[in-house]
Amino acid sequence: MKNTVIITVAAVAVSMALTAQAQGQKKNIEVTINGVAGFQDTPLEPDGKWHVHDPARPQPPVVTPGKTFSQQATPPSDAIVLFDGKDLSRWTDRNGNPAPWTVEDGVMISAKSDIQTTNKFGDIQLHLEFKEPVPGKGEGQGRGNSGVYFMGQYEVQVLDCYHNKTYADGSTGAIYGQHPPLANACRPPGEWQTYDIMFTAPRFEPGGKVLSPAYVTVILNGVVVQNHQAYRGASNWKSPGKYTPHATELPLALQYHSNPVSFRNIWVRPVPLVDEP
Repeated sequence: MKNTVIITVAAVAVSMALTAQAQGQKKNIEVTINGVAGFQDTPLEPDGKWHVHDPARPQPPVVTPGKTFSQQATPPSDAIVLFDGKDLSRWTDRNGNPAPWTVEDGVMISAKSDIQTTNKFGDIQLHLEFKEPVPGKGEGQGRGNSGVYFMGQYEVQVLDCYHNKTYADGSTGAIYGQHPPLANACRPPGEWQTYDIMFTAPRFEPGGKVLSPAYVTVILNGVVVQNHQAYRGASNWKSPGKYTPHATELPLALQYHSNPVSFRNIWVRPVPLVDEP
């Protein structure tokens, strides 16, 4: 009976492997180059030079930020305050249930699942402050990982990249899986860092064709790391990005990626796009 079970399980495993092969599925093989783990069998980026999450892609240059920039910036009079240090009343999980993150000493700490705003947004100015765990644990993508998802799908990466290398298109300030940041301006873990971001939502024609892509300008700790950079589509692991038509306004989301990243002072201002010359 024991032998029969083993043979049966093995047969099922072989069958599943053959089925996956027949369907064109494959498991990407992680490789390490110069201390950076990533992939070189993922799809190529549109320029045809680098694979998505390619460990050989050049690292962004390190820029030491100034001592302060917009830390504890007071929200403008027309801002929508998403977190003021008191509670998570403006947030839910992705299914609309109460946000499972914790609030301690005016700070919200990621836990259990992603969260998203109860408000929906299109074009916005975002201010957000985050702090990586101390001591820094893990390496690469496993160290202080989170993310800011505009409209729930266009990510700007949050990661502890202070003396921590990872694939360039997944480092702090990256348009995840697509565009590396122009610089690594990270502060050490345990220090508050600031994101000041301008996001322009994509526009779609009635038939669903992309009329104009999403754009983002990202300032990390006072350093521009994305300069009106276009998204190639929604952000996904090992994917170069693809657009799917969606509503003109959707929630802003923050990612939980198994690391307790802290956030504070989060506010937005809707900023309509002006097309006049």
